[in-house]
Amino acid sequence: MSVVTCPACGTRSRIRPNAPGRPTCRTCGARLPWIVDADTGSFTAEVAGPVPAVVDFWAAWCGPCRQIAPVLEQVATAHAGEVKVVKVDVDAEPALGGAHGAMSIPLLVFFREGREVDRIVGAVPRARVEQALAPLLGT
Repeated sequence: MSVVTCPACGTRSRIRPNAPGRPTCRTCGARLPWIVDADTGSFTAEVAGPVPAVVDFWAAWCGPCRQIAPVLEQVATAHAGEVKVVKVDVDAEPALGGAHGAMSIPLLVFFREGREVDRIVGAVPRARVEQALAPLLGT
């Protein structure tokens, strides 16, 4: 279960990993940006939900990973309730990173209904992330 803060009113809401529908604030009804941390135990549930997921395989020591973090926050906010950003620390979860071929980081892997559909290696501009995300959002 993740806790998400509403950017419109500040209310904190709990959201199950595979919650049905699109997450909205229980107070004001605004769509919520959905950014969660995942580990081996929660990964499958996080990417199998009703909204497309962008998985960020990253590490704290990685400069390019720190560069792309604000881009992913912007994407989550711009597509609040339509996309989930799932962060996986490859130092804390090396088996999960290995299972998904995270040989270079940052690695962004795009999932729809639990299936990988695209990936991007390296820190890229927001436009490139939006380009990969567009087919998943139907735009």
